[in-house]
Amino acid sequence: WGVLKSLSAMPAEIPAALTVVLGWLLVFRTNTSYARWWEARTLWGSLTNTIRNLAIKFATLTPLTDHERRQIRSALARFPVVLKDHLRGSTTKDDLDALPESVTKASHRPTALTETLYRKLQHWRESGGLDSTTLLVLDEDLRKLLEITGGCERIQNTRLVRSYRGFARQSVALYLAPLPWGLASDFGWWTIPLTAALAYFMLGLETVAEHIEQPFGTDDDDLDLDGMCRNIRASVESVLYHS
Repeated sequence: WGVLKSLSAMPAEIPAALTVVLGWLLVFRTNTSYARWWEARTLWGSLTNTIRNLAIKFATLTPLTDHERRQIRSALARFPVVLKDHLRGSTTKDDLDALPESVTKASHRPTALTETLYRKLQHWRESGGLDSTTLLVLDEDLRKLLEITGGCERIQNTRLVRSYRGFARQSVALYLAPLPWGLASDFGWWTIPLTAALAYFMLGLETVAEHIEQPFGTDDDDLDLDGMCRNIRASVESVLYHS
C-alpha cells in the first residue's frame, strides 16, 4: 500500500517526459517498418515497368514466331506470380501447370524462369537472329528481374532485430503499468480515459509497425501483390497479343 501511495504522489511531469521518450522510440520503430513496406512497393513498381519494357522489346526487336510469342508472353506474365508465390512460400496447382517443367522442379523458380528467357536469347544469337547490341538491350532488363527478386528476398528474410522489437514492447508495458498512479493526483477521474487513450496510441503504433514489417503477406496492410500481378499480365498480353 505504501508503494501505491508513493506512486500516487508522482508528479505528472514525469509521465509526460517518459511519453516523449517512448514516443520517439515508437516513431523510429514505425518509420523503420514503413521504410521496408515502401521499399517493397518500389521494387514491385520497378518490376511492373521492367516487364512492360521487356514485352515491348521482345515484340519489336526479336524474331518471334507465333509459338515463341506465346512462350515469351507466358514467361513474362507468370514471372510476378512466381515471385509472389516464392515470397509467400506457396504455389497453386494452376501456376505449376502453366510453367515449364524445368521451372516447376527448380528450387528457386524466379531464377529458373529468368534462365529460360536467357536461353531463348542465346538460341536467337546462335541462329543469327539477334545481334550483340540488341542482346545488351534485353540483358539490361533481364538483369533487373533478378535484382528485384534479390531485393524482395532481402526484405522478406531480414526482419528487424528481435531484441529491439522486444525492447519496444517491454518499454510500452513498463510505461503503462504505473501510469494511472502518476496521473491520479493531477487528473482525478480523468486518469481513466487519459490512460486508455495513451495505451491505445502506444499499442496502436506497435501493432501497425508489426503488421507492415512483412509486406508480402495477405493481410489488408500488405501489398496487393495479386492486383499488381493482374495488371502486369494485362500489360504483357496487350503488347504481345497485338504487336
